[in-house]
Amino acid sequence: MASPSSSLPSNVHISSHPCIKAKISQLRSTSTNARDFKALIHEVGTMVACEALAASLNPVNNGTDKSPLGDTYDVQSISPSRLILVPILRSGLSLVDAVSALLPYPVPVNHLGMFRDGNLNPVEYYNNLRDHATGDQPVELAIVLDPIIATGVTCLGAVQSLQECKADKILIIGVLGTETGLRKIAKACGDYVDIWMGGIDPGTDEKGMIRPGMGDVGDRLFLTLGK
Repeated sequence: MASPSSSLPSNVHISSHPCIKAKISQLRSTSTNARDFKALIHEVGTMVACEALAASLNPVNNGTDKSPLGDTYDVQSISPSRLILVPILRSGLSLVDAVSALLPYPVPVNHLGMFRDGNLNPVEYYNNLRDHATGDQPVELAIVLDPIIATGVTCLGAVQSLQECKADKILIIGVLGTETGLRKIAKACGDYVDIWMGGIDPGTDEKGMIRPGMGDVGDRLFLTLGK
């Protein structure tokens, strides 16, 4: 029997790395404390981002330089070069350092605050994309950081906000998603979006929580359980 990931749309990529699978199992556990949970999110995010950026970026020559021994060498950079990171608050903050550390130079971080209302519809409560992500040179690649994609509506709302900013292409990096949510985003966005996740779960419960999942990631990261 084929696994869910084998039948997903071509713009959805689920890591097969055994270490990622093991770390996601640790993330699921109720015995994992906040400090370890944050570290594991960072580690999985780094590994998924390595795969995603390898497939999304290309090396380009950017002039020459000299080594300490006086040898001339070609300076390598990346294309596309006009990038932004877009963490979805709160939990997306946990992936910013992981992805930033992989890039060869600093890029803008544009925060986007979204939550789901009682009917599981996306509500945007903070957006600095319009102030900082636009200008004379359009954004070539917007990297959306969202550890969990459950119903998919929050991530779709983020994509719509980025479309208003005229980002050329969107890359979504996360830790765990549902088959239903990932299919919804892929169908709605087509080739405009590439999605890279560490693992996949079947679906959500009536409250829109991913099952078996790993609980509310924001609450576990910031110790706000039971608020």
